[in-house]
Amino acid sequence: MTRIMANRKIKRLFCGMIACMGIFTAVSMLFMCLKTGAEALPILFFSICMSGGILFLCYRYFQEQNGIMEDAISQIREYISGSRDITIECNDEGELFRLFHEVNSLVSILNAHAEKEKKAKRFLKQTISDISHQLKTPLAALNIYNGIMQAETGDPSTMQEFLRLSEQELDRMETLVQNLLKITKLDAGMIILEKSMENVSDFAKGIRDSFAFRAAQEGKEMILSGDETVSLFCDKSWIVEAVGNLVKNALDHTGEGGVIRIEWKAFSSFVQITVKDNGSGIDPEDLYHIFKRFYRSRFSQDTQGIGLGLPLTKAIVEAHGGTIEVDSTLGAGTSFILNFMR
Repeated sequence: MTRIMANRKIKRLFCGMIACMGIFTAVSMLFMCLKTGAEALPILFFSICMSGGILFLCYRYFQEQNGIMEDAISQIREYISGSRDITIECNDEGELFRLFHEVNSLVSILNAHAEKEKKAKRFLKQTISDISHQLKTPLAALNIYNGIMQAETGDPSTMQEFLRLSEQELDRMETLVQNLLKITKLDAGMIILEKSMENVSDFAKGIRDSFAFRAAQEGKEMILSGDETVSLFCDKSWIVEAVGNLVKNALDHTGEGGVIRIEWKAFSSFVQITVKDNGSGIDPEDLYHIFKRFYRSRFSQDTQGIGLGLPLTKAIVEAHGGTIEVDSTLGAGTSFILNFMR
């Protein structure tokens, strides 16, 4: 009853009907008290007036309600026809207001889903275009190398060199495809993270060991720094992938004699892992774009990168509920800071 009477129009209708009945009752009692002997005719007249008044109030109320419903139906039809900017107006409280509020909420949700679908289609179109562009370079190189090898059958050293270059391009294509698959699976929620408490020092040592040969070949040093008792609740294989991408990125942009550091700290509410180098740094123009897929800086000296390592790292960190930040000074080095809630 309280919900029904919350609607002002229903309340006015009930009040009007009660007023009509009250007036009729008062007038009837007045005529009965006068005892003129002719009370029936006036009482009949006022009962007809009362009935007419109640019918008029009901008619006005249902006419207004019908107008509101017709307007709502018209708005819904416009939405079905393709118009996305609709709102069903209802300023009264009560069940009808609640119904229209839910319909407006549903429209907002559907619009959000539609916009998300549009963005997904645009992203898919752009991604396919980027993939096609990225694959053209190694495929063209492979065709050239194969043509040269066919022509240079008499020189084993030339054959070996172009076989090495071909293998390099094939590795590049494999990395591109693998990273794309990983990012796509993370985006689609197809990967279930198998989390457990992992010692940060242990997997940091594993990452250092996996890049030790390359670092030695290039004359670079890798240093670990942190409390060996710090643990992180994570999927170890994915975190190793994320941090490993940052280490590879640091090696790619650090010259001979460079130093790459993996540091970690435990705070009261989060664990922080930092990968820093003293390499070329990132141009301020690129800082806001480095986590975009396939982004390549016009200042970059890296001709082999495909622009998926950092986006993949960001996706992995965010899948763990963490955040990633970057701090870089051009010509002095870069630091990537990963924060994970404990």
